[in-house]
Amino acid sequence: MTNDLRTPEWFAVCNPGHTCASLAILSDALTQGRLDKEKRLALGLQDAQDDDAEPRGGRGRSEWAYNKLHEAIREGMIEPGQRVMEVELATWFRMSRTPVREAMRRLQAEGMLEYAPGGGMAVVLYDLRAIGEFYATRESLEGTAARLAAANADETEIHILNTMLDGMRALPPDPRMHARENQAFHEQIYNAAHNRFLLKTLRSLLNFTPLLGRTTYNADGRIPASLVEHAEIIDAIRARDPNRAEEAARRHIRHSHQSRVHVVSDDVRNAAHKRSQLQPPPGVARASRP
Repeated sequence: MTNDLRTPEWFAVCNPGHTCASLAILSDALTQGRLDKEKRLALGLQDAQDDDAEPRGGRGRSEWAYNKLHEAIREGMIEPGQRVMEVELATWFRMSRTPVREAMRRLQAEGMLEYAPGGGMAVVLYDLRAIGEFYATRESLEGTAARLAAANADETEIHILNTMLDGMRALPPDPRMHARENQAFHEQIYNAAHNRFLLKTLRSLLNFTPLLGRTTYNADGRIPASLVEHAEIIDAIRARDPNRAEEAARRHIRHSHQSRVHVVSDDVRNAAHKRSQLQPPPGVARASRP
């Protein structure tokens, strides 16, 4: 199976009109001109002259393409290891290839895209060593953020953290929903730390989270365990105990790393199982089991 945007099972997108559809279907239809205006509107693919959301001018169009592509990677609509082709992105965004090329080069410079064998680029896929480096860095920074929050957070910010935790407890056991709320929860801790440089560094680091694969909330038991760990962090911040807050945050990230390794290992096993189930080519007999 080819990991590119033309393969429906690899890519269902939310286009600029925020309606989800298979890019493989859209790309063929758009290229061959088979979508009339009414269908374009239904899919959120307005004609260029009607699309006020897309800015005019080279720089604005490049920025728009960058934001859309970055969002697609961040939200998992384009997966780690998946190829992205300039011409197909231009079709998706309904713009020329030049601003798309500039957006892709920018994401490559930021470490989110890399050149793929056979042409085009692909979303970077981290191995276990890189994942370990990511979590080691994050553990240190998250611990610092929690320590500073214990010293600097005001009562309103602590109340917001409690309210967010209550909201997460009320969520259904959906990994993607919990992952989104988890990111917002950690962002609130960063804000409560009141350190602009730490905030910027952590936000930059978390841009790479989608490159790690499926969310850690897919690991067995991770959702309830994470809620307990979040509560421990809040309790330490409320108690104005920097040491306990830092240790709770560091422990939380270490457990996230362990869950990440489990999820990645499961994905590797599942991929190997799927490959083993592939039918052999005609004329080649499947090896018999002893």
